Amino acid sequence: MTPATPLPTKAFVAPGHIVRYIWSQPEHIFFLFAASAAEFAYHPSVDWLYFTGKLPADPIGRMFSTLSYARGIVFANEEKAIQTILHIRQIHQNVETKRGDLIPDWAYRDVLFMLIDYSIRSYKSLRHPLSHLDKQEVYEVFFSNREIDANHQPTH
Repeated sequence: MTPATPLPTKAFVAPGHIVRYIWSQPEHIFFLFAASAAEFAYHPSVDWLYFTGKLPADPIGRMFSTLSYARGIVFANEEKAIQTILHIRQIHQNVETKRGDLIPDWAYRDVLFMLIDYSIRSYKSLRHPLSHLDKQEVYEVFFSNREIDANHQPTH
């Protein structure tokens, strides 16, 4: 009897995808985080990001921590990406419990739109404008993170 060959696992974001490219380039990452940090400083929807005190205490460390989570989604197979998304959700739920208040859905959307927008802007600023199709693909990847159903399966 021969050992079973493991089934290939599907990448959460396909190799060669524009999101993989953007999130693999250091200059794009720095653009994204610098732009987001500037917006976080005045945006009321992200007050929950400061609740634990970790972000203002170690902004560079938090950038690398966030990057690690992002890469754990963008460069992983579906199973690992879903585990990472669920882990992030658990962290957010813990913050909600400690705050005694839910993070509003619109706050998640604002952060999501920020990441979509700055991914597209970083590419445009550092390379050239994305095609309409590439912009749509960026949007779809980020929205697929929101579409993990109760059974932890992607709905895309």
